[in-house]
Amino acid sequence: MVEHDALSSTRQAYDAAAALYAQLFRDELRGMPLDRAILSAFAEVVSASGEGQVADLGCGPGHITAHLDKLGLAAFGVDTSSAMIELARQAYPALRFDVGSMAELNIADGVLGGVLSRWSIIHTPPEELPDILAEFHRVLAPGGHLLVGFWASDDPSHPTQIFDHTVAPAYRWSPDHLATMLRESGLAEVARMVRQPQPTERRQFQAVHLLACKAEAAV
Repeated sequence: MVEHDALSSTRQAYDAAAALYAQLFRDELRGMPLDRAILSAFAEVVSASGEGQVADLGCGPGHITAHLDKLGLAAFGVDTSSAMIELARQAYPALRFDVGSMAELNIADGVLGGVLSRWSIIHTPPEELPDILAEFHRVLAPGGHLLVGFWASDDPSHPTQIFDHTVAPAYRWSPDHLATMLRESGLAEVARMVRQPQPTERRQFQAVHLLACKAEAAV
């Protein structure tokens, strides 16, 4: 795969910030009961749909992958930043972490019970997001679930808004627009959670989680 400029620059930026990022966000879920709740719901629907591994795509230093493991899921992490993956392996040696790109996952077709993309699509240019969603659909088994987290656009006339992220340029998305893109990729929205920013959060944007499901195979 030829690495394009956006992916390369994002990877390099997160490599440089990996140690600080891990320190800042390792305990982030402690003060986020609603985020913990949607992750628990995700774990429950994945478990109910049958056995299958769960990929935490854009796993960073691995703390959310470890949380999914505690919820009973067979979770592993993937991140484009080799520095992040090294930190994750050091912190959680019993779990699997791989260097990889969401644009071209080294995962077979239809084998995952779940995919978590928690704030990992925010650095994806809008014109490239359909290909990423197609990859999510490809690796999910029929009946598998996707949980995608992102920050909401606050301008109804613009489905995406670029903002100055600390690490790399990033995008906010209209929840309805992203739900439509998921549907066009074969992933039907099941539920969504929208919460207001907490005073302690660095980004004072609405946080959104969309839960979607890949259709069952036709009998």
